[in-house]
Amino acid sequence: MPKTLRDLRPVRVIGIGLHPYQRASDTSYVTLGLRAVREALTDAGVAWTDVEAAYNGTALLGMAPTRAMLRHLGATGLPVLQVENASASGSSAVAQASLAVASGVCDVALAMGVDKPGMMNVASAKAGVRDLSGSRILPFTHFALLANEYMRRHGARPEHLAQVAVKNSRNGAHNPYAQRQKARSLEEVLAPPFISGSLTRLQCCPIGEGAAAVIIASDDAIRRLGVPADRAPRILASVTRSERVYEGARNFDAELTRETTAQAYEEAGVGPEDLDLIELHDAFAIEELLYVEAMGLCAEGEGAAMLMKGDTDIGGRCAVSTSGGLLAMGHPIGPTGVGQICEITRQLRGEAGPRQQPDARTGLVHMVGIGAVCVAHVLQL
Repeated sequence: MPKTLRDLRPVRVIGIGLHPYQRASDTSYVTLGLRAVREALTDAGVAWTDVEAAYNGTALLGMAPTRAMLRHLGATGLPVLQVENASASGSSAVAQASLAVASGVCDVALAMGVDKPGMMNVASAKAGVRDLSGSRILPFTHFALLANEYMRRHGARPEHLAQVAVKNSRNGAHNPYAQRQKARSLEEVLAPPFISGSLTRLQCCPIGEGAAAVIIASDDAIRRLGVPADRAPRILASVTRSERVYEGARNFDAELTRETTAQAYEEAGVGPEDLDLIELHDAFAIEELLYVEAMGLCAEGEGAAMLMKGDTDIGGRCAVSTSGGLLAMGHPIGPTGVGQICEITRQLRGEAGPRQQPDARTGLVHMVGIGAVCVAHVLQL
């Protein structure tokens, strides 16, 4: 049988760093990225020369951005690789770095993401196969339709979907790296403008700029470099899947999430009942409800009830998007999945301050990218 990450040598996150997510500015991507990497190196207590490979998730910058950025830290000759997987670019960079360390190819690897707003030049438009929907169903329309279908089938109301953004804005208000750092009331979230269907502006994620970085290391490297092991969560599972044909499925994103997280649970030796917190792909408010159901936290149609009971709040049964999620933290594309790893690591260390989930020990990170792909990681300390 194919080996999983857990069958190989342990890999751990020893350093985390971010440049705050923000609106588009004149700041160069080099400045964004270097701040995140330097912060991660400082957090780990290691030198740039200790890093043996670098994986950079980016979707909007263009060709060969990594060398032009990392050379400012010193030209060490390490291998660098650009990773593009749409919204899952950063998550995929973490997956590649984890595999490199777990397999013994290197002992210390950098996984990072950096992006600035730019043209989303989706390659499927050049595939030579005409899309029947054309440009009529954009992402926000797709999820607005799913929101309407969810409300019709399960009796949920627009107020229930809006409470996702209320919760996540409350979390983001305590996150100095978040693009939206203001708690919003239900009335504010429900207020126009409507982007599509019942989805208002605050129920859709902002796409700005930023950077995130994590240092991943083996146990051998941790001992050699003197890194405190009690601050280094282990990545128990790293799973990447792509969409297939789902018989009778209403929502391929949810089905892809269901399969990917189920495989991650199996590989990590945990279940949804073991999770203390989750960072998930909530580019639109409805996604949180769909995905917590697909992840097995509750039965189909019960996501709204779980939210309203406070089970997904900080201090609840399983805190969802303590960072503020994509809705408040922001979604600069390339860095997003790496930033989620940073948040889970901070939480498992008990270093999240006012947004700390009590006694957090096990966390799940989840990202979906158009194409469609899904990446899930399970971390534990």
